[in-house]
Amino acid sequence: MSSPEAKDEKLVNDILKLKEERNAIFLAHNYQIGEVQDIADFVGDSLDLSQKAATTEAEVILFCGVHFMAETAKILSPNKIVLMPDKNAGCAMANMITLRQLNEMKKKHPGAVVVSYINTTAEIKAETDYCCTSANAVKVVQAIPKEKEILFIPDKYLGDYTSKEANRKMILWEGYCPTHRRILAEDILKKKALYPKAEVLVHPECTPDVIAMADKVLSTSGICRHAKESDSEEFIIGTEIGILHRLRKENPNRKFYPASILSDCSNMKLNNLEKILWSLEDMVYQVEVPANIAKRAKKSIDRMLEIV
Repeated sequence: MSSPEAKDEKLVNDILKLKEERNAIFLAHNYQIGEVQDIADFVGDSLDLSQKAATTEAEVILFCGVHFMAETAKILSPNKIVLMPDKNAGCAMANMITLRQLNEMKKKHPGAVVVSYINTTAEIKAETDYCCTSANAVKVVQAIPKEKEILFIPDKYLGDYTSKEANRKMILWEGYCPTHRRILAEDILKKKALYPKAEVLVHPECTPDVIAMADKVLSTSGICRHAKESDSEEFIIGTEIGILHRLRKENPNRKFYPASILSDCSNMKLNNLEKILWSLEDMVYQVEVPANIAKRAKKSIDRMLEIV
């Protein structure tokens, strides 16, 4: 009887063989489980992954993340096949605003500039003036003329943080990330008491009281970069716990503590090695974005990139 390690090795070998046959590239978001991150060509945040994939000669993009991320990859690489190992990997935040709701909001604020977080569906991006990421939201907002009203969707916590940092009053949608909202200020206090020398790094999707207690407020890529460059040896990490795998792998001599073990996104954890193999075998599940929506959505991304 073969050991679990032998079975995993065979599974990985089967995946890599199929990957070569399909001329595929593997992308894994920072929140994916360790075994998925370890087999990926690139690990990072959603937009950066899609941009990297667009520069390659791969014919197939296998995106281990959630649906809006795979849509973005398709928008930036319309001639490539984009696969998701699990079609049910959605995003609660992205689902908190619909096209009808956005259009109603725009009617109430005619002339307002719509800034949408990258964590939105393609059809929402298509109705957006500027897209933004957690890393560049402040720069994007600062670039908009001060006389313009701004609608910021869908994350009210990123919007609140951006509003304060950019010194711009904005109309915020009542969306949020349930995973980041599970990180509480009392969690930070408890961890700081346990690890008084640790630097507190949190994501701007966290609530304002958590952000106020942070040493640094950073995107996922920003957290990974800072962990390498900082003089600190210990870190309390206020974001989805999947990122701890990458942090520990890249910084084996440093210690990382989750602000809360409850900050675990079930959608991000749907992908695994078996599903990756099945996805490549059957070329499922393919992500499509209608050409008219993709064209308009890309315009909002391009406008963001012109600024940053």
